[in-house]
Amino acid sequence: MASASSTTLTNVMLAIIEKKTNSLDLYRPLRNFIAINYSEREAQNLEDDLETLKHLRSDVERGAGSDSLSARRDLLQNYYKALCAVESRFPISPDKDHVNTVSFTWFDAFKNRQKASQQNVHLEKAAVLFNLGAVHSQMGLSFDRSAVEGRRQASHSFIAAAGAFAFLRDNVAMKASVGSSITLDISVECVGMLERLMLAQAQECVYENTIAKGSSAGVCAKISRQAGLFYEEAFAPLAVAPLNQHLDKGWIAHVQLKAALFYAEACYRYSLELHDKEEIAEEIARLKSGVNALSEAKKTAPRGAAQQLLDAINKLEISMNRNLERAMKENDRVYLMRVPPASSLSPLPAFAMVKPMPMGEVLDASRERMFATLVPDSSAKALSRYTEMLDDITRTQAEKLQQGSELARVRLKEMELPDSILALEGNFTLPTALKEEVEAVQICGGPAGLEAELQQLKDLRRVNHEMLVQIEEQLQKEATEDSQFRNQFGSRWTRPQSSTLTKNLQDRLNRFSANLKQAAESDARIERSVRENAALLSILDCRPIESVLPTLARPIMSLDANEDAVVGALKQNLRQLEILGSHRAGLEDMLKEMKRKDDILPKLMTSTGSQEDLFRKELSKYDSICQEIAENLDSQEHLLTEIQAQNDEFAAIFNLEDYKASRENGYRQIEAAIAKFREIKDNINEGLKFYVTLQDAITTVKQQCSDFVMTRNIQCREMLEDVQKKMSGLSFQDVKNTASYSFPSAGQPHQTQRINSQQQQDQGYMPNSSQPPVSTYQPPQQPTMPVYSQTPPYGSQQQPPPPYHAPVSSSYQPPQQQQPPASHEYGQPAYPGWRGQYYNAPPQQAGSMPHPPYTITPPYPPSNQSGYYRQ
Repeated sequence: MASASSTTLTNVMLAIIEKKTNSLDLYRPLRNFIAINYSEREAQNLEDDLETLKHLRSDVERGAGSDSLSARRDLLQNYYKALCAVESRFPISPDKDHVNTVSFTWFDAFKNRQKASQQNVHLEKAAVLFNLGAVHSQMGLSFDRSAVEGRRQASHSFIAAAGAFAFLRDNVAMKASVGSSITLDISVECVGMLERLMLAQAQECVYENTIAKGSSAGVCAKISRQAGLFYEEAFAPLAVAPLNQHLDKGWIAHVQLKAALFYAEACYRYSLELHDKEEIAEEIARLKSGVNALSEAKKTAPRGAAQQLLDAINKLEISMNRNLERAMKENDRVYLMRVPPASSLSPLPAFAMVKPMPMGEVLDASRERMFATLVPDSSAKALSRYTEMLDDITRTQAEKLQQGSELARVRLKEMELPDSILALEGNFTLPTALKEEVEAVQICGGPAGLEAELQQLKDLRRVNHEMLVQIEEQLQKEATEDSQFRNQFGSRWTRPQSSTLTKNLQDRLNRFSANLKQAAESDARIERSVRENAALLSILDCRPIESVLPTLARPIMSLDANEDAVVGALKQNLRQLEILGSHRAGLEDMLKEMKRKDDILPKLMTSTGSQEDLFRKELSKYDSICQEIAENLDSQEHLLTEIQAQNDEFAAIFNLEDYKASRENGYRQIEAAIAKFREIKDNINEGLKFYVTLQDAITTVKQQCSDFVMTRNIQCREMLEDVQKKMSGLSFQDVKNTASYSFPSAGQPHQTQRINSQQQQDQGYMPNSSQPPVSTYQPPQQPTMPVYSQTPPYGSQQQPPPPYHAPVSSSYQPPQQQQPPASHEYGQPAYPGWRGQYYNAPPQQAGSMPHPPYTITPPYPPSNQSGYYRQ
């Protein structure tokens, strides 16, 4: 279908191959027509012209490869001019009086199994023009585009190819499509796409020469942007039916990626100029826009693009990302400018360096002498003159129709019709933009959903508070136990006090508590705002929303009771006006169809009378439709005058001005409700993010506290065992005289009982341990059973007051055996029925520590948190 060639990474381009045809003998049918309709002598005199036409057709049939590209180009141009001479002299059609034995057959250039056959010269001319554009595109690819001169010649060839396709689209494609058989490659859509593609490649060659000359970044950006625009215009028809299913996917991918590439290239070059001007904010926005365009194109483009093109895109993307990173660092450190959004940027400037080559002079057949004696040149000139006269008539009438439709639209808008009638019937609706905003609010829950979100804030605040209380209790319990042992053993209890070790943790907990207090005040403000604006927000819960707007009501009292008559007459005239508009559209289509089918060439060639008389007779066919257009416009003018008078009466009866004022007030109320809802919604979302982030931070501190307490308990057991061993050498008599061994502390004796060393090792802070307790310390007020397997040597019968109530097992259990509590731990529901995303953590497995709600703990407070919840 097409070939690609490149001498640089970016210069990958496309060329079109020629259409193919079947063999056809034009000599015999045309000679017979001349002999029958003119004379045998005339046929003999035109033998040379017939032979020339025969050889031209035969050379065209051989296709590409038989001659050089320049020779092929000249052949197609000469054959096209010969076809113009044939068209003006030989009526080729299925008519029995015409040349009806000639049928032109051509195959689709992109789908060579599809073909079209027609008995008219329009298909033949369209195919020749298509091949002419294809040859020019192949010539463009044949030049060495690694050099400046080669790129200049390639650009010229692509411009010529664009001119051929533009000439085909504007002059022949529509006529060729009239036939019953047609291929898609010569349709208006396809040849228009090819014209844009050839212009894009020509502009690309100019751009590469501009880069080679070392032009400024601003000039390069303009030329690159125009190349991107040409590619975008070529891609538009390729992205939709029927071309998206007709052309190869590689073509579509190539054009789409080229469009993105040159847009990004323009952004890149333009950003260089901005950097020199120190306009860093716009530079960052332009670079981001270009990088996003490249990324989107790579994601959405179909497969099949050339690897050189993909490499060029990747190379440009790397350069843009490098410059973007540099610009962002400079902005953060020096300029501190706000980067504008991409939507606010003005379009990049573009400058077109190429345009389609005018092919009218190249393909002008007025100087063609072939069959000159058969039909005088005056006939061709007369046909051209008739066409100009016809164009003037159709253009004038089409303008009248369009002006009439525009006049009716403007007048009705000034009278606010038919909106006033619809409002009276209750069928009015909000402006489109406002209605979309209301629907967006209702989709996300509306004001009624705010209560549930406020409850989420309360639940999250409660859970955070409960976690802080648990941590405080845990630390307080450890400190109390340490103090008990310190009082009991006095100076022998040498480890540091808990308060000196937990200062940092306590400071963090105090900050958390202060933040929670601040957040509670913010929540209260939100709740107060919801209550205070409940009446305003309730507007948004109404369905349909139009029900809150005032209605256009009938007057309470009427003197003549003619309201129904006024409304009925106004509605009837509006319906009549609509009928007139539909009639105008039909007249415009009819006019175009008449012009398309109007072909007086056979009559002009056979006419022996005055050409002026023939023109008047043929143009008189349009008198009737011109008269219909004039009558339609007159009827509309009278009808609009009546509607104006009736609308004035309607406005006076129904007090339309007051209704408009109240309706506008209703619009403003809805807009205010939307603004207030969004404000509250944003505040709630900010609160939810704050509480979730705070919960993660508290969870981390809770784990640190648990580790600290566990470590302190292990140290406690070891120190307790060491103290008891040292004290075991005291007087046995003292042991008998006391219920337990006494350790002096602060001048007061305290009784204690030695604990089995193995059990001491197993004792520690293990919340929710999965191991069953064997024996526990009892409160001081309660008697306790001995925990030894045999009577200790001290003979004590009383257990000392325990420092904590941790379960004792046969062996020390590591902390990974703990399970989250069933009530207020962060891994379980905060209260029955709550299944929020912040609490629904998966159940913990044995052998693992319970994880916080989020695996990765974000920084606290978050860097993007606004001041609403920040203390």
